[in-house]
Amino acid sequence: MNKKQILLLGAVVFIAATASGCGYNTLQTKQQNVKAKWANIEAQLQRRADLIPNLFEAAKAAGVQEQEVFGQIAQARSQLLNATHEPPQGENGDKSPEQKEKIIAANNSFGGTIGRLLSLVENYPQLRSSESFQKFQDSLEGTENRIAVARQDYNTAVQDYNTARGQFPMVIAAKIYGFKEEPYFQAEDRARQAPTINSESLRRNQGNSNSR
Repeated sequence: MNKKQILLLGAVVFIAATASGCGYNTLQTKQQNVKAKWANIEAQLQRRADLIPNLFEAAKAAGVQEQEVFGQIAQARSQLLNATHEPPQGENGDKSPEQKEKIIAANNSFGGTIGRLLSLVENYPQLRSSESFQKFQDSLEGTENRIAVARQDYNTAVQDYNTARGQFPMVIAAKIYGFKEEPYFQAEDRARQAPTINSESLRRNQGNSNSR
């Protein structure tokens, strides 16, 4: 290898090292922003999960005895909380992208079952006049709005981070330092819709409960 080739190789190594260093700082800043936005989502998901037991009690106090619906919601809530409280497996004590994907899936399942609880209002008119149920329902709706805003902020931060991560020369830093692509928080279409509840089934269940 002649002197010219050695100088050229040295220049390439220097540029790559410099680019990687600058890329690391940029990616670190953008990733921290993603983590902060994700923390906001988790806080709102916890708030929503905390409201569900109150809604259960208010519904039961109004005479609602639809145990199948309560059971489905309780199970979905438990799965979400288990996923949220799972010990972080990412670097620096953070949730890994894979764990976030799991939480997102559990959230979509939980969100879908909440619609079943709110649909009971149509089949149990006494819930409309329950001040306690209405209070918690309003709190839940406010939390859903906060989740929507937090999700949008998070996705904006993820887009900024993932775009920067895939561009040259930062893609070099991403590979060297192990910056992984972050998942978007996308709700499934069915999670946005309140499922319908068969009123005949509700009446049969009520009848069975009253006959005991």
